[in-house]
Amino acid sequence: MRTFPELIILLALAIFVLIYRKSKSKNPIKEIGEKAMDLYNRYAPYSFKVVREKAKELGQEYTTRQYITQVIVLGGFAAVIAYFYFYSIIWAVIYGVAAILFIPYLAYLRCQRVYSEFIFEQIQTYTTNVIMEFNTTQSFVKSLEGVRDSGIIEEPVLGDIKKMIDLSYQNGTIDESIEYFNSKYPYYMVKNMHQLFLQITKEGAKDSGESLENMSMDIDALVEGVYRDQMDRKNFHKRFLTFAVVLFFLVVVVEFMLGEDNYIELLDIWYVQIILHIIIIINVYFLITGEKYYNEDVGAE
Repeated sequence: MRTFPELIILLALAIFVLIYRKSKSKNPIKEIGEKAMDLYNRYAPYSFKVVREKAKELGQEYTTRQYITQVIVLGGFAAVIAYFYFYSIIWAVIYGVAAILFIPYLAYLRCQRVYSEFIFEQIQTYTTNVIMEFNTTQSFVKSLEGVRDSGIIEEPVLGDIKKMIDLSYQNGTIDESIEYFNSKYPYYMVKNMHQLFLQITKEGAKDSGESLENMSMDIDALVEGVYRDQMDRKNFHKRFLTFAVVLFFLVVVVEFMLGEDNYIELLDIWYVQIILHIIIIINVYFLITGEKYYNEDVGAE
């Protein structure tokens, strides 16, 4: 049984050498990374493809080299932790591979955060400029057309603004167009602004200028709160990652206190190994939950 881990390592090396010899590229490692990314793109869910494409457009998507670095760092960290927990190369390989398998999910969370931040900035620009345009045109649809033609709004928000304009002309009212946009972008600033325009359009408002000015101030306050929340999240994320890494090393500290020989004797007890696996699973769940919190609902008011 002692030769089994060595056989796994030799098999992995043999596969790498075989790929290296058959590869026509001068950089087989880069080629392997590119093939992995192609596999990602082929089987990734549609939502991941959308947010990843937008992250690419914004220049915030990881390069192949960065993904390979992430694989090495996460896989290596997991393997080292597992080895010091169990003194087993087999478990080190298993946990190393398991950590690498989480990278697609982490990539999705990161791209989702980038996409959410982009959408929020677009919505902020949309609401502010519609109010500015309305002060000149005194027409909600004309305001939408002005924002559409300004060149400051990008897809997918631009396409939805065009849809709003089409619905308004098609139905002769702005009700359905507003309902459509509210369902796509359920932000408070959007709903409140649209509700104000509905009141102005249907009931009329002698002090619409003052109402719109108050609405602009409310939007500024909401935006300030969201950006403050983003800064708090970033600070929390740094502290959280440090704390999560410390949690993984607590067992190593216990091992140091007991002594290596005594710790290895404890590993012969079956329920001790089960407890160690449970500790790793709980720590991983804690880490993933924290990453999910950091990357999701960015821009929520």
